[in-house]
Amino acid sequence: MAVKDAVLEALNKNRDQYISGEELSGQLGVSRAAVCKAVKSLRNEGYEIDAVTNRGYMMPSEGTAVSEDAVRNALPADLRSMNLFVYDVIDSTNLEARRLILDENTNAPAVVIARQQTAGRGRLGRGFYSPRDGLYLSIVIRPGFDISRSSMVTVAAAAATSEAIDALCGCSTDIKWVNDIYLEGKKVCGILTEATTDFETGQIDSLIIGIGINTSEKSFPPELAGIAGSISEEGLDGHAKSLLAASITEKVLRYTKDLSGFMDSYRSRSIVIGRKITVYTGTYRKDPTQELGGRKARAIGIDDAGGLIVEYEDGTRQTLTSGEVSVRL
Repeated sequence: MAVKDAVLEALNKNRDQYISGEELSGQLGVSRAAVCKAVKSLRNEGYEIDAVTNRGYMMPSEGTAVSEDAVRNALPADLRSMNLFVYDVIDSTNLEARRLILDENTNAPAVVIARQQTAGRGRLGRGFYSPRDGLYLSIVIRPGFDISRSSMVTVAAAAATSEAIDALCGCSTDIKWVNDIYLEGKKVCGILTEATTDFETGQIDSLIIGIGINTSEKSFPPELAGIAGSISEEGLDGHAKSLLAASITEKVLRYTKDLSGFMDSYRSRSIVIGRKITVYTGTYRKDPTQELGGRKARAIGIDDAGGLIVEYEDGTRQTLTSGEVSVRL
């Protein structure tokens, strides 16, 4: 048995109890340095392990960290051997996904999961608040469809994520066109889809689907207070987060394989259809209501390509596509 696995087994058998590095070293017949290295590796995989000087290591009985093994075991059999990387803290799962794409030894699909991001990214280059104990994952796919249909990937990811959250938490989430998940009027998840291009062909080489979920945070920065929420008041333990990550991954890969099977679900979860909205066209840094001129409209529906059909006050209609507008209720 590998040292890492042996250390994990020992900590699992003694949850909520500290075991010194010296004791683990003696039990396993390895050096204390090897024990320390194994603990560091387990933490990088998402295991929650406390370390206290003169007491040793301890794994809490209700760990909040995602586990690589738990995610793999929850995936369908045909996906369990896929590239899966779990980190305790990382700059950004989307950035790590980009680094993986540059590694010719890493094949898609691939998933990067983190418990915390230090440089989370949102749309238009804005930061994405990524507190401790959230669930942040990026899924890398090699598209097998025409570039004109790539905008559908965000729609597919939103439907997949909303469905997975509802099934696990027993709640009823909504989707604000095109890529935000809401629960009881507050945003609990954001989705950022990015493309890497083959310079020789000019075609999309890979797509990175970044999904950030607030699983338990209750205290937010002033600019997010009253806007952001959590999918669980009690918080999710590591097992539940692992199941959620696996469910989202499976659904996203299934829906994006041929970009079908999700539009009815997406439409049924929309909180904009039939509502009066304001359409802000263009780019903005923080708040489109302060930086852009908006047009009043009513959301009529969502077409089969994921475009939002709106009717302005003068009676004209337009189909909006992702990346062009921001919609505020």
